[in-house]
Amino acid sequence: MIEKTRFIRDTSKLTRNLPTMRYINPDYIYLPIKNTRCDCGEVFVKVGDKVKIGQIIGNRKASFFEQPIHSTVSGEVTGFKKKWHRSGKLLECIEIKNDKLETIDTSIIKRRTDEEIEKLTSEDYITIIKDSALVGLGGSGFPTYVKMQSKTPVHTILVNGIECEPYLTSDYKIMFDMPERVLRGLIYVMKAMNAKFGYVCLKKQYKDLKESFENIIKKRYSSANISVKSVGNYYPQGWEIELIKSALKIKVPNGTIPTESGVLVLNVSTIVGFYRAVKYNEPVINRYFTVGGDGIRYPQSFRLRIGTQIKDLLALCDGYSSDCPEKVVVLGGPMMGQNLLRDDAIVSKTSTSLIVLNKENFREEPCIRCASCSYTCPVSLMPVLIKNAVKTKNIEAIKTFNAKKCMECGLCSYTCPSKIHLTDFVRTAKRMVK
Repeated sequence: MIEKTRFIRDTSKLTRNLPTMRYINPDYIYLPIKNTRCDCGEVFVKVGDKVKIGQIIGNRKASFFEQPIHSTVSGEVTGFKKKWHRSGKLLECIEIKNDKLETIDTSIIKRRTDEEIEKLTSEDYITIIKDSALVGLGGSGFPTYVKMQSKTPVHTILVNGIECEPYLTSDYKIMFDMPERVLRGLIYVMKAMNAKFGYVCLKKQYKDLKESFENIIKKRYSSANISVKSVGNYYPQGWEIELIKSALKIKVPNGTIPTESGVLVLNVSTIVGFYRAVKYNEPVINRYFTVGGDGIRYPQSFRLRIGTQIKDLLALCDGYSSDCPEKVVVLGGPMMGQNLLRDDAIVSKTSTSLIVLNKENFREEPCIRCASCSYTCPVSLMPVLIKNAVKTKNIEAIKTFNAKKCMECGLCSYTCPSKIHLTDFVRTAKRMVK
């Protein structure tokens, strides 16, 4: 009998054990004027203008929210150039030449005392997070302040530290390096949402992180009603619906969002961003980023500036390995990331990693009707039937098979013995009925 595929090969041990390389002074940074959530934007600077860290230099607009664009270095605006984005699109960016003086816009970034933070109301927290343009840094890019505006009372905050895709270690490294900031951020979110409980959720295999967090909680936050939850090591445990089910035994009903069940889930990087926004009124300037895969000479874990060029990071990893001339370059995880046609891309807020793989040529075979894709699908879809509907352009069938429920986890393609790119077909189906 065919079994459900739940475990994928763990390839993250190398970069987990490497020290984090700080790369916060690139010569140039590139900040997109638009992104996947905001389809238009405006710029407040021109070529020749001097800018500071944290300065608002533009504004992105979506249908129901706006995002200020903050400079992540100090220096001079030198032009507007198109760069590849994690969305797989070529987007126009503001080019800033870094003067490497680290001049901060003190009208934006300023430290709050503990007494000032204690007086903040829920509305104050929402305003702070909105002005800092904090979004889901695990990859969703959804505005955090919008998630906080729940009409249903939230009783529990979950910090998502699962990071279940192969090769990725950016969340692990931020928890390893900054456990105190993770916990302070969790406490701030709990206060903002009037939540009673807070949990840092980790894979069971991360016993070192669990011990670290529990020791800090015992020594400093024993009265804060926060603790650590260990959940499964399988994929896609990091999906928030699956995480809520594993950590709290709560099943979020189809068609609803987690806050309607009283739970708010935030990625660990977002939690640290929340902490810095509240404590220092600081937008997201830096992020942790993994460069891995068998197609790179020296995989590395970085802490870098938003807007850094991928080419700069590849040079720090000593370039591509020479054992295979053809490479597959993926911005994001290998399961849910986007293939890049070239490495002229930039690190955006929601970029977690760059995976470089030696290209392997697989021949797609006819479907053998094993149903492994259906058994494995976390949302109970039938990917091969959706594929057939896409090929025949049968829109009604696509709607009947509910392709829009797909979370694009990539498991159907991963488990298919015929090497059919089922996830791509389902992505196409979603676009056809959008």
